[in-house]
Amino acid sequence: MQVKLYDTTLRDGTQGEGVSLSVQDKLRIVERLDHLGIHYIEGGFPGSNPKDIEFFKQVKRLKLKTAKVAAFGSTRRADSPASKDVSLNALLRAETEVVTIFGKSWDLHVKDVLRISPEENLKVIADSVSYLKKHGLEVVYDAEHFFDGYQRNASYALSSLKAAEEAGASVLVLCDTNGGMITSWVAEVVREVKEKTHAPLGIHVHNDSDMAVANSITAVENGVLHVQGTINGYGERCGNANLCSIIANLKLKLGIDCVTDKALQELAENSRAIAEICNMKHRDNQPYVGKSAFAHKGGVHVNAVMKNPVTYEHVEPERVGNRRRILVSELSGKSTMTVKAEELGLHLDKDPKLAKKILDEVRELELQGYHFEVAEGSFELLMHRSLKSFKEFFSLEGFRVTIEKKEGDGLVSEATIKVKVGDREEYTVAEGDGPVNALDNALRKALKGFYPSITSMHLTDFKVRVLDEKAGTAAKVRVLIESQDETDSWVTIGVSENIIEASWKALVDSIEYKLLKDKKKK
Repeated sequence: MQVKLYDTTLRDGTQGEGVSLSVQDKLRIVERLDHLGIHYIEGGFPGSNPKDIEFFKQVKRLKLKTAKVAAFGSTRRADSPASKDVSLNALLRAETEVVTIFGKSWDLHVKDVLRISPEENLKVIADSVSYLKKHGLEVVYDAEHFFDGYQRNASYALSSLKAAEEAGASVLVLCDTNGGMITSWVAEVVREVKEKTHAPLGIHVHNDSDMAVANSITAVENGVLHVQGTINGYGERCGNANLCSIIANLKLKLGIDCVTDKALQELAENSRAIAEICNMKHRDNQPYVGKSAFAHKGGVHVNAVMKNPVTYEHVEPERVGNRRRILVSELSGKSTMTVKAEELGLHLDKDPKLAKKILDEVRELELQGYHFEVAEGSFELLMHRSLKSFKEFFSLEGFRVTIEKKEGDGLVSEATIKVKVGDREEYTVAEGDGPVNALDNALRKALKGFYPSITSMHLTDFKVRVLDEKAGTAAKVRVLIESQDETDSWVTIGVSENIIEASWKALVDSIEYKLLKDKKKK
């Protein structure tokens, strides 16, 4: 059984809130999708905007290995012959070997939206497909709102498919455009339609009932050979069917070779890369490819997974390019501490009391508001400090932060700091864009003479969370700082009733982690 994958990230995906792609962004995604082994890539609607017109000009220059690029449009207007229809002729000018057009299969849309007779709509569909076929194109026909139409008037919905099929459509795509179908409904409709048509069937599902992937998979199980979706499920409203999950499920659960084993192993990387191009945060709990997909937190889970991963993992993470992660929290057990120590090159199995000591310390700190699950940099430092396996690189003698506001001027922040490195003291002053930035600048200024490598690191994110809103301005705050150098990124944490102190703790850990990391490389 061969199933063709059809990606519509560049068209349907960009209709999702917050997604906007330049022409260059689209071209980069095309190259990613082609490398992944996607069979069809829908590039956009060349009749709708200049950006898509430019995309179709430039995409011809790419040397694609597996994918065919499709231009997307609609059936002709009822008051215009196909030869003079603006949308259809824009598809021809895109000069792709595949075109996809959508037409109405729900009589409600025919009457209330197009405001033409049901018979006229069937002529519109047939003329449009026939006109494109006469130009030697492969025509994918998307039967918009097909499932809703079929449930309300099966005879007419089916006749709309027949019109496209008899005109020469290569694939008839059944669309759940409103995304409201239940899996059993989809299965029943696909079976019935398959018995009454001859052309290959496709499926295009939206996720408004959170069943898009399941509905796509059940469609394949019932005979569909063409599956449409978007990377990471991007799309209008609640999104489209997530191709990342569909690919993994087809390959690993149903044994359908829709992509190669090598491409599957690059699934997580491509998912993250395309999220970055789309300027969207990659969803941690996304199945298969998310950061948390194979993360284990509970002590019982960790203990079992380390003995046999099958106990809490339904597939091997490496098969989709992901990895197992062991999280540290108050829910952890001694097994978690031992495993994390092994990851860091430390050994707790020689002294079981050490694991319990570290676990008790983690639980106490998390009670105070620490959250080591998201601050593995600080956790590694905690582990080393508990095992006395590294010496502090510097110590604080004291600091002072001042903020001055003058009439007509902005705020000016200044930090004065005294630190001790070995037997030498360093006293520095620095300004910054806010008190935390001033502290960071002053600390770096004091230490760079001793540790020049800290000039290669920089802060990439700074987050503050109030832990007890009811306490008002006296509430504890949690500060998370993400730092990065040429090769790595890491997160550190500080907690205090004073936001400056919490920030200081996280800042110190960020630099200590960098210095520890550099020391281990030597």
